[in-house]
Amino acid sequence: MKHFFNRRETIVTEAIDGFLRTSKPGKLARLDGYPDIKVVVRADWDKSRVALVSGGGSGHEPSHAGFVGGGMLTAAVCGDIFASPSTEAVLAAIRAVTGEAGCLLIVKNYTGDRLNFGLAVEKARAEGFAVEMVIVADDIALPNLPQPRGVAGTLFVHKIAGHLAETGADLVTIAAAARAVAADTISLGMSLSSCSIPGQAHEERLGEREGELGLGIHGEPGVERIELANASALVRRMSDRLASHIDPAAQYALLLNNLGAVPPLEMSLLANSVLDSRLGQHIALAIGPAPLMTALNMNGFSLSLLKLSPAREAALCSQVEPNAWTPAGPIGQVQLVELPARGMVQAVSASSDARVEGLIQAICSRLIDVEPELNRLDSKTGDGDTGSTVSAGARSIVDRLDQMPLANLSATLAAIGSTLGSSMGGSSGVLLSIFFTSAAKALEGGAALPDALLHGLDRMKFYGGANRGDRTMIDALEPALVALSASNLEAAARAAQDGAQATARMKSAKAGRSAYLGDGQLEGHVDPGAQAVAEAFASIAYRA
Repeated sequence: MKHFFNRRETIVTEAIDGFLRTSKPGKLARLDGYPDIKVVVRADWDKSRVALVSGGGSGHEPSHAGFVGGGMLTAAVCGDIFASPSTEAVLAAIRAVTGEAGCLLIVKNYTGDRLNFGLAVEKARAEGFAVEMVIVADDIALPNLPQPRGVAGTLFVHKIAGHLAETGADLVTIAAAARAVAADTISLGMSLSSCSIPGQAHEERLGEREGELGLGIHGEPGVERIELANASALVRRMSDRLASHIDPAAQYALLLNNLGAVPPLEMSLLANSVLDSRLGQHIALAIGPAPLMTALNMNGFSLSLLKLSPAREAALCSQVEPNAWTPAGPIGQVQLVELPARGMVQAVSASSDARVEGLIQAICSRLIDVEPELNRLDSKTGDGDTGSTVSAGARSIVDRLDQMPLANLSATLAAIGSTLGSSMGGSSGVLLSIFFTSAAKALEGGAALPDALLHGLDRMKFYGGANRGDRTMIDALEPALVALSASNLEAAARAAQDGAQATARMKSAKAGRSAYLGDGQLEGHVDPGAQAVAEAFASIAYRA
């Protein structure tokens, strides 16, 4: 996998400096100890309250430096990527931020972190500092493991301990609350890919149809490989595991953590799946979905649950300075607002006119019949779906013919515009909806039909930004409408066909998807949108 970096040896220090240079001025700083000591501290800290120090290997951003600030951490000690910081770095952080009120270290349950933070605690105590340490072991992936890993649930401890420290609680109180929160927190992760480390060769261990359940935050393998399924099924599998560890009578806070590479669209979908799962009835607060404790570019997520009490709920909902923290919020229902009335289309009753109905039927039938040919044309220069898009619009109009005010031509054009706008995909549906809607308004205002249609064309060109010669449907539609205004349907059909054929001689396009193709890729191929227009005019020009 590819990464943005300069030198592997300076990735972390450069990233910390970039983070600090783009943070709010006067709030954060770092200890002057590069490259061995990489510590971010609160610049506004006065040591009058209990200090909170956490950290670990880098690669989990925004953890941990992103949570330094009022209401959360006082300092974050950063190691190299996925490597524990040194004892001396932790000790430097303790010395920098600890006053008489003391200091609490919040440590994830990995051997390197336990040893380095633990030795720093002992050295700090020998120097006279009041220091306590809380170890978080929230991962439930590996059953009966005597030393579970500390993962994203650690952030619950950061937030609640940070709230207590900000309100002036003493070290004993904060440490006891932090240990209780850690004991009542559980987490489980899932990923569809392992992560890659900048500067290191990467080999994906998962197959195309495999995921991994219960993996850690350093790319280490999960407890089991699982077959890829839809999101609801995957979430259901996780929720069943988590549900076996919760108190069925209690309410919980959910932290939905993006492990680095899941798109926001998918994270929101996962949130919905979690709330629809058996866990949903137990979740009263949600934090996220957001990247909070990542694993570089891992395409996965984790769920963390904390048993709630009124005090914990208040602490989780209190405001903090770090922007990386996502405010906790109550779970709500999707609020619905009634659709507004649709104006002209609904105001006119259905009526019949055999001639108008016959014209519409003829056009729609032809466009449905030529679906394969239009798709074939589009496959030469686009993604091969113009015929399907056009036929979908035609079918939707046929389906609604008995509901249309066919005896009122302006209302009929408006109804066609409304139908195409909602049923015909892509930009073509919108453009044609603009065309028919604008033409209907002009016709209602007293314009003759040819002039009304030209007005609709003008509005289509204005909003769409294309003109004749740009290799779009306008190359057939404009000459056809001009000919219709001056002559008859047969002349219009000939003009539309000539315009469509002219697009095959155009070497480049200035609008539409074809505009992204290079010279020479278009020549010899008729634009499918223009051909659709030509087919529509031909279907009615030569009717008996």
